Amino acid sequence: MDNKIQTNQEQSLDFSKLIKDIMKHKKRFYTVLGITFVVSCILMLSIPNYYKCEVMLAPELSRAGSSNSLLSLANSFGMRIGTNTSSGEALFPTLYPEMVNSTDFKTSLFRIPVHKQDSTRMMTYYDYLLNEQKYPWWSEAISGTLSFLVSLIATPDSVDNTRLDPFQLTKQQKNIADIIEKKVSCDVDAKTLVITIDVYDQDPLIAATMADSVKTRLQRFITDYRTRKARVDLDFNRKLFAETKARYEKARRDYAAFADANQDIILESVRGKRADLENEMQLRYNAYTQVATQLQAAEAKVQEDTPAFTTIQRATVPVKKAGPARAKRVLIFLFLAFICTTVWAFHKEGDLKPLLGL
Repeated sequence: MDNKIQTNQEQSLDFSKLIKDIMKHKKRFYTVLGITFVVSCILMLSIPNYYKCEVMLAPELSRAGSSNSLLSLANSFGMRIGTNTSSGEALFPTLYPEMVNSTDFKTSLFRIPVHKQDSTRMMTYYDYLLNEQKYPWWSEAISGTLSFLVSLIATPDSVDNTRLDPFQLTKQQKNIADIIEKKVSCDVDAKTLVITIDVYDQDPLIAATMADSVKTRLQRFITDYRTRKARVDLDFNRKLFAETKARYEKARRDYAAFADANQDIILESVRGKRADLENEMQLRYNAYTQVATQLQAAEAKVQEDTPAFTTIQRATVPVKKAGPARAKRVLIFLFLAFICTTVWAFHKEGDLKPLLGL
């Protein structure tokens, strides 16, 4: 019992000693925390504000009464349900983010016209990212130094950056595409199939403009993919319809011309020729009506395969900035500075060995 009391007293004395050791170096704490506060504030104020615009889409499923219709609609958005294998669907919703990050999609955003909220001067999104972005002073200093060193040892770049070839991007175009990849993100909920598009930018109006443009392009891509085979079939049926219509009209003209020229002739050979032309015209007409029916069905198939989307959250110009969280980061820096200074004080007073059990 006496040993426990003595141990508790020693632990209490040790704890009070730690407090005294900290207070002994309070001037050092004031200095370190003050310098950390000023430096962290300077660093945080150098980081430009950025805004976030979020758009949410959901596939619109019709209330079809038959299970086949429901399966078809589910498959049209990448869901494999049941044993319906008639569809050759290969574009699953989980691939939408990969598609948004593809080079073709990112480069398609280069020429979108945008303007800043405080200006009416129009420019392309490519030029905006190239010339209008703000960076921290240390980032600009490092970039300027590296550019200067590269210019001393490298030959001038004579590549035409105005020519866009997704197959072979220039260094400048590749850098802009990488920036877009960081600014534009797409996520799909596996259960609800809700598509969420987030766009970050230093200008709130451009963030909203690009979010709406990305949404439109994503819808267009999915629609083009889903209706590709149906549109090919439709084009084929249109071509076939034009050919069968032309054959029918020719057969009709030939029959009418022969009938008009041989009205008063009663020869069996003339009657036989007339019957042959009439039969040929009827065959052409039957083929023409059949292809016309197929054309209507192909047009309906394109409409059936065209996916519909419900906009859950439309693009709106953000009012509040999304970051950076300056106060939170300053507090983190102050906490780390306090911890480091405390460890230094304990080391100075020889308190680390007892604390670590050495």
